[in-house]
Amino acid sequence: IGVLGDFSLGRLMLARSTRLLRAPQLALRTATRAYHERIVDHYESPRNVGSLDKSDPSVGTGLVGAPACGDVMKLQMRLGPDGKVEEAVFKTFGCGSAIASSSYATEWLKGKTLDECATIKNSDIASHLKLPPVKLHCSMLAEDAVKMAIKDYKSKQEDREAVDKAAAAGSS
Repeated sequence: IGVLGDFSLGRLMLARSTRLLRAPQLALRTATRAYHERIVDHYESPRNVGSLDKSDPSVGTGLVGAPACGDVMKLQMRLGPDGKVEEAVFKTFGCGSAIASSSYATEWLKGKTLDECATIKNSDIASHLKLPPVKLHCSMLAEDAVKMAIKDYKSKQEDREAVDKAAAAGSS
């Protein structure tokens, strides 16, 4: 193969790679038209992605998964001294609807008490994001993650109270 042969082969490879690079963009544009802008917004710019120290007594952690689709969601919330959620973060491995549901849930939790957090319903998440019916399980995961985080937080508080009582009884 001479210089011309290499050049032609190079152009062919470049043309193929350019087509391959454009294919996901076209697929994304087509897919985003099928989803409501709120889902796309939370998927493309997820809020509060992160992790907190799960051993911190002021942090509740909920970890849930959906074996049917392979989505895994970790949601954590830190409560302040006033009993309100100061920080809520998540890490989700799953589809765009699962990521959007997690992102929205963390936004919704901020500034609320535990009792208020416990009122979150998957139907509220699904309604706000305009999730399609086949993606309702994603909002259920988010609700379950919040409920598990609340349960974890309360468990830590009960353990802390038991330790404090034992320490007080030992010093008397």
